[in-house]
Amino acid sequence: MQGEVLVRYARLADAGAISAITAEYAREGVMLERSRENIIENIRNFFVAEYDGEVIGCCAIAFYTHKLAEIRSLAVYNRHKMRGIGRLLVEKAESVLREEGVREVFVLTLSGDFFRRVGYDEIKKEYFPQKIWRDCTHCPKLMACDEVAMVKRLDVQAV
Repeated sequence: MQGEVLVRYARLADAGAISAITAEYAREGVMLERSRENIIENIRNFFVAEYDGEVIGCCAIAFYTHKLAEIRSLAVYNRHKMRGIGRLLVEKAESVLREEGVREVFVLTLSGDFFRRVGYDEIKKEYFPQKIWRDCTHCPKLMACDEVAMVKRLDVQAV
């Protein structure tokens, strides 16, 4: 990559690009598809990675309590993978979570190796009943979930 990757808060105009990126992973069975409407409703919780004016990756945060949040919908176009973009997106999300005073962040993922490299540890899914009740009950994989739960404790910045 020649230029720099910019990681920023998503804007409404990015909803189509976010939907396209997540749909690519949904077709592979790696991620649940996020409708454009759902993305628009939650746009303030999304971050995007932009390169040469094109949105090439995304992730979102979801708050469960004032101390617990999730990083979700982390996706980078396949043609831009293995370039540190996922790491940049996770770092941006964690930075915002620290500013909010969140102490613990979790993920449900099929990419355990990636999250281990950025400091997450595996944990039982049952540790996050909030996630199960909010999202998992609607998932088609509920009875055969192949995702791994991982958690990272954040050092909260003094504000």
